[in-house]
Amino acid sequence: MAAIRTRAPPARALPPITLLVATLLLGACATAPPRVPALAVAIPWPQHLQRLRSIVGFSLRGRIAANHGNEGFSAGLRWQQHANAADLTLTGPLGFGTALIELAGQQLKVTTGKGVRLDGAAAAAQLTAMLGFKPPLSSLRYWVLGESDPASGAEHRLDGRQRLAHLQQDGWQIDYDEYTAVQPPSPAQPALWLPRRLTVTRGDLRLKLVINAWQL
Repeated sequence: MAAIRTRAPPARALPPITLLVATLLLGACATAPPRVPALAVAIPWPQHLQRLRSIVGFSLRGRIAANHGNEGFSAGLRWQQHANAADLTLTGPLGFGTALIELAGQQLKVTTGKGVRLDGAAAAAQLTAMLGFKPPLSSLRYWVLGESDPASGAEHRLDGRQRLAHLQQDGWQIDYDEYTAVQPPSPAQPALWLPRRLTVTRGDLRLKLVINAWQL
């Protein structure tokens, strides 16, 4: 019996519009440069410190956890800073709901989760009662940026990228465990290294901050 031979059907030509789309896609893949995120560069510490001290305001979002002896707490943290005025909002399992802390220079105001608004010495006493310790708010605004409080002397140690690795000031110790690159408002400026994780200790008090988002 003679073998039966079959012939493959002729290839169907692609419609012109399909060819055009395919050509454009291939061209884009071949010519589009990869997107590289902005990276902060290591600069000498004096210049890095100068950039930090030129920051007028910032906002951050993250978490805070504190351990003081056998007591402790953790909470969400939102912080808005402009010059010497700060608004801090604490949320989470603190036992008092949401707390708003307002600091303008040396003037402190605290609003509890029940809507009770206190200021002055009453606000300071309420804040200490809620947290279990008196927080160094006036210095924290500098420490959280990765610099010392210029109001008093300090000892520090830098890491290989000329950023603070360890700071001692006013009886507090601050260890910087991780940094992240943050883009300033002007795209012409290079990204800036800001802390992502830091630990603040004094005696048996340990305060850990994790910053999930920065905005300058």
